[in-house]
Amino acid sequence: MRWIGKIFVAAILAVSLLAMMGQASARSLPSLFGGPFALVDHDGRTVTDRDFAGRHMLVYFGYTYCPDICPTDLGNLATALDDVGSLVEKLQPLFITVDPGRDTKSVLRDYAGAFHPALLGLTGTQEQIAAVAKAYRVHRRIFRLEGAGPEDYLVDHSSLAYLMGPDGKFVTMFPHGTPPERIAEILRKYLAS
Repeated sequence: MRWIGKIFVAAILAVSLLAMMGQASARSLPSLFGGPFALVDHDGRTVTDRDFAGRHMLVYFGYTYCPDICPTDLGNLATALDDVGSLVEKLQPLFITVDPGRDTKSVLRDYAGAFHPALLGLTGTQEQIAAVAKAYRVHRRIFRLEGAGPEDYLVDHSSLAYLMGPDGKFVTMFPHGTPPERIAEILRKYLAS
């Protein structure tokens, strides 16, 4: 059983390296990441993956209480979205919370809006979030410090942004720390075609 986990970790690392080089594509990993979902957007509307059919999706999983990784990644994504100019209209950026207990619709609306006006915050029940996290192979685990209150916790989670094609299939991913210039370059490549 341990070797399966090692193979999965090796595959994730390989995809991350390919993504940094802009070479990971739907042809090489057709169904490893992504799938159908039904969630609630930050305005209270139920949305599914089908609502974005015909547009690319840029999907990032995180949470609003994240002290450093999420704000850094979202800042880089927002800069890249600005850099692609009008091509952003072919793309729906999504911020899917891994902490639905604290990330309410109104919290997500304010948080997503602080990064980019096109960024749509999504939440749902624990079961809905678990299902979409599983579809995208996102690790998430609550981490509590000893003696902390019930609302004082961190969520350990994967920090990747997934670019999905207009057909909902995986195109490429951006690992944590990918510079916004590189993200914009890769987005232009796919959005301009």
